[in-house]
Amino acid sequence: MKKGRNNRKKSPSREKYEKEHPTVSARLTIEVREKLLANLKILGMSLPNAFEVLAGELEIKAKLIEEARKVGYEEAKKLYAVTYLCSVCGESIPITNPKTKEAAGRYMTEHGWGHAKCHEQGRRS
Repeated sequence: MKKGRNNRKKSPSREKYEKEHPTVSARLTIEVREKLLANLKILGMSLPNAFEVLAGELEIKAKLIEEARKVGYEEAKKLYAVTYLCSVCGESIPITNPKTKEAAGRYMTEHGWGHAKCHEQGRRS
């Protein structure tokens, strides 16, 4: 059997390095690969440097998107969530159960809740 480079035992430092720096690979078209390498050469960057920069930029964008989602969710919750206060502790309870929603709807109908516009027209008639 031929002894090639892959059959040699790796040194502990090499094993540690490879564990801490795993390989990342991707299949690219020749055109995309050439464009990527040409742009990296102009920028004076290596491919690992480009991945580091990209990872940092993606992290910033991901954090901004996540924050926007949180803000959007909180705003939507303020606008659209229907809640009532616990009669014991006073804490707000969201109405999410379909049967509870139906009961709340029946209560509002029975107690004359309606559009302000409809109530105004009813007073005029």
